[in-house]
Amino acid sequence: MNFLVNFKAKAKNLFIKENIYFFILVTIIFLLDRISKIKILNNFSEASYFVNDFINFNLIWNIGIGFGFLSTSLTLLYNLISILIGLVILALIYFFLFSNKLDKLIYSIIIGGALGNFYDRLVYKGVPDFIDLHYNNFHWFTFNVADVFITLGIFLFIVKSIFEKN
Repeated sequence: MNFLVNFKAKAKNLFIKENIYFFILVTIIFLLDRISKIKILNNFSEASYFVNDFINFNLIWNIGIGFGFLSTSLTLLYNLISILIGLVILALIYFFLFSNKLDKLIYSIIIGGALGNFYDRLVYKGVPDFIDLHYNNFHWFTFNVADVFITLGIFLFIVKSIFEKN
């Protein structure tokens, strides 16, 4: 019961100006990801596009989680993973609501990217990855704009945790 009272008190702060700014950041990150994916989906199909000696655009569909882990053709497993991802996003939103400004920034970056990939999982039943970084024969995992923001947010969270006094 105490949890519910605490949540109601905090829920009043949901629409404070600070949170609205961070929700705008989430929306901007989500839209940047959507625009990049729409551009790729409309213009590149399954062909690779050479940009320079270090980057190509190569559309692949990721039906797993990060870096293609847990890729499966089993609908039940895919749906369970999607539900789990949705729950993680909800948990991040909850933590966002009860955090300080720096943490809100970090959570916003992660949530914006996570929503972009979650949208694709629901709409396309897979996430379009297309950024192919490479040097000679070494290729990094193919990723997308949402992945960049998720990785950036996690990196900032780790760095903050290392330097945090508590």
